[in-house]
Amino acid sequence: MNYLRNRAGVVIVAFIGFAIFAFLLGDVINYGTPFWARHQNQVGSINGDAIDINEFNLQVDQTSEMFRQQMGGGTLNPQMRSWAVQQVWSQYLNRALLEKEIEQVGLTVGQPELNDLVQGENPSMQIQQAFMNPQTGQFDRNQLNGFIAQVGSLPAGHEAHGQWEALLQNVIDTRLAAKYTDLVNNSIYVTSLEATEDYNQRNKLANFDYVLLDYSAIPDSSVTVTEQDYKAYYDENKGVFKNAEETRSLEYVVFDASPTAQDTARVRETITELKNQLSASTTDSLFAAVNSDTKYPYAYRKRGEMGSALDSLIFSASPGSTVGPIVSNGTFEIAKVVDAKVWPDSVKASHILLNPAAEGGLERAQAKADSIRNLVLQGENFASLAIQFSVDEGSKINGGELGTFAPGMMVPVFENAVFNGKTGDVLVVNSQFGIHIIKIVNQIGSSRVVKAAIVDKQVTSGRETMDAAYNKATQFFGAINGDNFSEVASAQQLTPSKAENITAMETMLMGTDVPRELIRWAFEADQGDVTNQVYEATNKYIVARVTDIQEKGQLPLEAVKKDIEGVVRNRVKAKQLIAQATEASQGATSLTQIAEKLGKTPVTAENIVLANPVIPGVARENTVVGTVFGLQPKQPSSPIRGAQGVYVVEVSGFVNPAVPEDLTALKKQLMQATTQRAGALTFRALQDKADIVDNRARFF
Repeated sequence: MNYLRNRAGVVIVAFIGFAIFAFLLGDVINYGTPFWARHQNQVGSINGDAIDINEFNLQVDQTSEMFRQQMGGGTLNPQMRSWAVQQVWSQYLNRALLEKEIEQVGLTVGQPELNDLVQGENPSMQIQQAFMNPQTGQFDRNQLNGFIAQVGSLPAGHEAHGQWEALLQNVIDTRLAAKYTDLVNNSIYVTSLEATEDYNQRNKLANFDYVLLDYSAIPDSSVTVTEQDYKAYYDENKGVFKNAEETRSLEYVVFDASPTAQDTARVRETITELKNQLSASTTDSLFAAVNSDTKYPYAYRKRGEMGSALDSLIFSASPGSTVGPIVSNGTFEIAKVVDAKVWPDSVKASHILLNPAAEGGLERAQAKADSIRNLVLQGENFASLAIQFSVDEGSKINGGELGTFAPGMMVPVFENAVFNGKTGDVLVVNSQFGIHIIKIVNQIGSSRVVKAAIVDKQVTSGRETMDAAYNKATQFFGAINGDNFSEVASAQQLTPSKAENITAMETMLMGTDVPRELIRWAFEADQGDVTNQVYEATNKYIVARVTDIQEKGQLPLEAVKKDIEGVVRNRVKAKQLIAQATEASQGATSLTQIAEKLGKTPVTAENIVLANPVIPGVARENTVVGTVFGLQPKQPSSPIRGAQGVYVVEVSGFVNPAVPEDLTALKKQLMQATTQRAGALTFRALQDKADIVDNRARFF
């Protein structure tokens, strides 16, 4: 009892501590993610602020869709997805790193400025890239106006609104970053002393003679490189051996499964049969939608909006005829011309949108739309009616204005109404979004347009081609392990490729597209591991082995030994050559005397400048040329350890440039060079100071 009384405090504290721990643990298990896994849904963090994968993925999806539309509306390939991931990550970085800096100096982007960045004479580069005509490669203002009009006509919550808001935020972020960079640039100045020094480095000429004792004169086999030699060089250059992020090196074999001539013939036969069926079809748009690899919009198009070869065929054919097949970028294309007419190039319109459900049904909504149309025809102000009745929140605040848009920007029923009508018409049209009362404000230009049902078939590798490549890959895969990769490849007459220092977000190995799963495997594997499966990419199979792992941060000596071996060996050789040159210099008063003792002939170098320290016919020699500009003429130097060998030099003379009368232009030139680097250097400095955790490779 005495023991328990003496220990009661400890026992109670321990019991309470255990109870609290059990309570918290139970709470975590029952109601939330376990504490050891709480970061599993984070794509990363910047200065402690987590980036949720769901939010990040939403922006990636929006950016990917924007890329897909820029590329003509085709299939989104893995490379586009990778670009989207990188762009969204860069936006997060840019916003997070600059946010505090921008807030401190009070930088903003006002609404008039944003309007100018979007629809002004010189729109933001993000806007120009997002609305680029894939055929011409130029910014398409009609496409921009059409998209804005389309977003305005769509109900709140539609994905197009999210895409537009993300793009606007990107425009704002980029503009704020530019303003911040401008502030930094405006703090840069160049003194007269700096301008004069730069001028002299570029224009002062040195003429000298030299004797070179080349490292190659000593066989590598005769040199012993010690651990101390490696360590001395490593310690001298420690700052160079830092990895910004973890990297891996791979050795890999690609088994090609590209389409063969037989595959091309097979697809040609298929498209020819489809042409016959399309020609006889009475449901052209449905036939194209079902049978085409690319789902082309079944809409009127102007000349130049399709591939040049198909464009030429379609616009020279009469309605009802079927043209093709033609081959373009590995794809067979056919088309049936359904109709041709002359249409405006673009239309400016306003609309009032009614929701039938809110009006008590379709009949009541139709009757209300007809009444509103009659009010407009009787002279009532359309903008006032739009503000009063329209359920389209995006356009009603502007009096129903949708702006100017080109063909293809609106849903077909809406587009047909405004492009087939005439300026001043007031129309009532039903679409999937509700009932529209449309006023055609203006029709601009006119061009011949064609509606065609287009069917394409990409030339892909057939099963026989894929199986042949896969069989070779599995045969190789079954024979290898971590030690015999190269030997098995040689025995099977395969040529391995090497990819050095790849990062976790790579999508290519030495120009070859690879699946992200392969890169993720590489960053989970150990050095020497071979792939756990045969990886499939587009028309190829890949088997790989991890040959090296470089961790993030300061690399240890062992990790860089192989890379510095040549330089360190030359340093050991330099000691021997410096000893020879020093001995030859004893008692010598000229370079000629030193050269005679070494059995060499002096070589002349003329008109060398410090800003470009290259010795003609030899190499770039920073140390040697730098030493030259500090020597007195007619005096042989001490031995100099250079990149190519050991030098002894003797300056014959310097040619000083004329003193510049006006340093203004020189200062301006030097300042421009400095400011061009300032933005990137500033961002790099902020990035180096930040605590950045990048988990993208876990999810993408």
